[in-house]
Amino acid sequence: MIYKNIIRHKQNILKPKYKIKVKYFSNTMLIEIKTLTKRLYTQTKRRPINIITNMIQPLIWLILFGALFKNAPINLIQEYNIKYSQFLSYGIIAFTAFSSSLNAGLPIIFDREFGFLNRILISPLINKNSLFSSLIIYTFIVNIIQIIIIITFSIILLDNTIKFNIIFFIINITTILIINIATLSIGLSFIVPGHIEFLGFTLIINLPALFSSTALAPLRFMPYWLQLIALINPLTYSIEIIRYISLNNKYKWNNNIINTIFLKLSLQHSILILMIITLLTCIIINKIIKYKYN
Repeated sequence: MIYKNIIRHKQNILKPKYKIKVKYFSNTMLIEIKTLTKRLYTQTKRRPINIITNMIQPLIWLILFGALFKNAPINLIQEYNIKYSQFLSYGIIAFTAFSSSLNAGLPIIFDREFGFLNRILISPLINKNSLFSSLIIYTFIVNIIQIIIIITFSIILLDNTIKFNIIFFIINITTILIINIATLSIGLSFIVPGHIEFLGFTLIINLPALFSSTALAPLRFMPYWLQLIALINPLTYSIEIIRYISLNNKYKWNNNIINTIFLKLSLQHSILILMIITLLTCIIINKIIKYKYN
């Protein structure tokens, strides 16, 4: 009986300590993420050219392509019965998130080249994932600002009518895409030798990803081999989800939004596939980084 009381007393003593330790761990990690994120925003404040160029490029696509196809017949895109410029605008919204997220790994590249990354890795961080989390948060906030600006321009220039709840849904979908592409970019920044190779890779992947998605044309316009590539492109799912929700202003989860001879996917299945692709990307990149640096 005495022995049981002693064990119970020890458990009562240890239990609060464990809780304090967990609380200390979580608070310290939050402070680390906040500090690292603040550092990234300080860099952006000193060199805002990256954000400006990432925002100008989609606007140029939106304005020039919209002007080029201004007189295109309204039944050119039979699936939607809208002007081509409006069809394009929803693709540009997703492409903005995609192209901007591709540069998420640039801070890591420059930190590696200047030797600052080694200082971070050997510093007494409670959790090394704080570095990864801060990059994701930074990329997410910058992307959301850019997306809101693109949506505003599309409403003003193209007379698009997008309700507030639809904008909230668009942000949710682009968040999944941002996490996916930003994770891939961060993983790449730990693998490639330097910023020249990194920028070369982003240039190679940027336009092919755009043209192998439904940003500029529906799946019906594509040859079968390109449709297959489009079906493994996460940009395609983001664009089709955003386009369907924006044009219908309602959620019908069982309606097919992707129709090919290989596959027919509903809104619900498209969101699920996009989430699975993102989850797999996070797991694979996490294992690669741990294998390389642990």
